[in-house]
Amino acid sequence: MRRLIIAGAAALLSACAVGPDYERPETQAPAEFDLARDHQLDASSEQLFWGGFGDPLLAELVQQTLDANQALAAALARYDRASALLEGAERGQWPNVSAQADGAKLRLADSERIPPGAGPRRVDSYSAGLVADWELDLFGRLRRITESQRAELDATAADVAAVQVALVGQLASSYFELRGLQQLYAVVEANVSLQREAVDIVTARLDAGRGTEFDQVRAQAQLERINAGLPLLRASIRVAMHRIAVLTGQSPDALVDVLAPVKALPGERPVIAAGTPGDLLRRRPDIAAAERRLAAATARIGVATADLYPRFTLSGLLGTVAPEAGDLFSDGTGSRAVALGVDWTFLNYGYVRSRIDAADAESREALANYQQTVLTALEDTESSLVRYQQSRQRTEHLLLAVEAATEAARLARVRYERGFIGYFEVLSADQELVSVRDVAVQSQTAEVLAMVDVYRALAGAPGPLAL
Repeated sequence: MRRLIIAGAAALLSACAVGPDYERPETQAPAEFDLARDHQLDASSEQLFWGGFGDPLLAELVQQTLDANQALAAALARYDRASALLEGAERGQWPNVSAQADGAKLRLADSERIPPGAGPRRVDSYSAGLVADWELDLFGRLRRITESQRAELDATAADVAAVQVALVGQLASSYFELRGLQQLYAVVEANVSLQREAVDIVTARLDAGRGTEFDQVRAQAQLERINAGLPLLRASIRVAMHRIAVLTGQSPDALVDVLAPVKALPGERPVIAAGTPGDLLRRRPDIAAAERRLAAATARIGVATADLYPRFTLSGLLGTVAPEAGDLFSDGTGSRAVALGVDWTFLNYGYVRSRIDAADAESREALANYQQTVLTALEDTESSLVRYQQSRQRTEHLLLAVEAATEAARLARVRYERGFIGYFEVLSADQELVSVRDVAVQSQTAEVLAMVDVYRALAGAPGPLAL
């Protein structure tokens, strides 16, 4: 019965862990996003998000980024490190067994000889055995360490997901910027052709004695100004290609030939389902990481608090000792020992108390970071939805303007052919059409980039990441 009582008391003590138990903080979030109160959002689609743009090359580049990006590989390595640290913390709760062996040759002083001055002066000793050390986690120090490491592992997993979302968003943004730049380059080239035609007309009029040199110089200056934009666009196009290649884990020039063929901006759009702010708080990896780091910081308060209590270590030795190495493990050489060690740092109370205060401050910092991350996520999502919605409306108006400018250019040519207006009016109408197309292309690019921002804000992922 006595042994049963002792075992029960030990089990009861082992269930105790000092320090605060973690509770997930409650967050106040609106019932729905501001945009959702005014606009009906489409339902979620099972189709892969990036496949919704109708661009197989984009989907392929996204997959290459997930497979080969070096920043993602580094994040996965950090996850593996956190996993190894958790395994070490879990193993620390169990006995640590090691083997040891040693040999010694001693020359004794007269006072050390037994009897003094008469015993052997030279003593040889050999030993071998197993040593076990076990910290009895009566106050939960080791369990709090394990709890902290497990939360850190969860946070690192969320970091991997956040890197995944960020990298795919960067890849998509760079890809759409490239396609937009290619379209802008085509618009500028068309404008160059029109301006060169205007220079030819002015020169012909000057040669015929019906124009002025001022008009010719001004037209030539306008042509050179438009031409000056082409090198910058070519550089920007090449830079975007380099960025895409590096994001996919390749050298900067690896995808130049693949990306060189001009493609229009996607006409198709994937379905976006914003859900509710509550859904967002559960889905955003940065929020998950901040919450898990708060849990880890809370557990570290318990680790520091445990130093206010004694630390018990149970040690055991099972081995053999003999004066000759060949006699080890022979009869009569067995050696056994059991020891209970107590380490209590209460005399250094000020130092322990300062560590507890530091851990508490770290926890409060983690809580503030978590709450700020939640607010930033809500702001990011609301703003991204608004920008996307407004960019769509702007693009719609500009596309109508392109239709109107196209019709105006057609009518100008009809009137010119009938002799009602001169060719400068035709060129003016064509240049206006080119200018509107330029702005429309920029708006279409901004609209697609705004959709990518919504993807990043909602932490939409192209697929689960196996760890």
